Amino acid sequence: MLTSRARRSAAATLALAAAAVLGSATATTTAVATPAQMPEPSPADTARTELADLNVAAPHSMAGYSRAKFPHWIQQGDGCDTREVVLERDGRNVAQDDKCRATGGSWHSLYDGKTLASASQVDIDHMVPLANAWRSGADRWETPRRKQFANDLAHSQLIAVSAASNRSKGDQSPDQWSPPDRAYWCTYSRAWVDVKHLYDLSVTQPEADQLVTMLNTCD
Repeated sequence: MLTSRARRSAAATLALAAAAVLGSATATTTAVATPAQMPEPSPADTARTELADLNVAAPHSMAGYSRAKFPHWIQQGDGCDTREVVLERDGRNVAQDDKCRATGGSWHSLYDGKTLASASQVDIDHMVPLANAWRSGADRWETPRRKQFANDLAHSQLIAVSAASNRSKGDQSPDQWSPPDRAYWCTYSRAWVDVKHLYDLSVTQPEADQLVTMLNTCD
């Protein structure tokens, strides 16, 4: 059996390999006590340039949308799926059972500042929600690209947050919902822009305007 750290390394290797083709015994181990480790998005100045490059357009129709068209959570190795990998990555002192399920640990939700003592209180948020991506251009993708988007461990697309904040956000863009903890606006806007730029997704004008406001909190 792999240790938690080995699982993390293997998952990262798989994620990086998937990103390269984007265009086309009982594991009750304890992880190193580190803060959330969502991959760091581009610096603010780079994010501003990326934002300026994005196509500003009206949202596409939701006709035909289904979360099932974005297969998740997929297996990432040693029986761990994407959710379990992010729970282990973003938590502190996370213990897992022989099926990779988190049985202990704590998580700090950067959206609202809450500390969570049970994995049942934690959701894995898609920084750019699946439905928003659909309205922004993912309606034209093939299934493999949607699958990569929904399970992207190599970029700032997945983060463990409180279930309450994730469900409050839903599929809304930053002009409709922004993290209650404004101290996170800088990272949130950088991550949102980074993901949209990476996947060549569009933004609406109100969305772009709010992202400018949020990026200005980085100064």
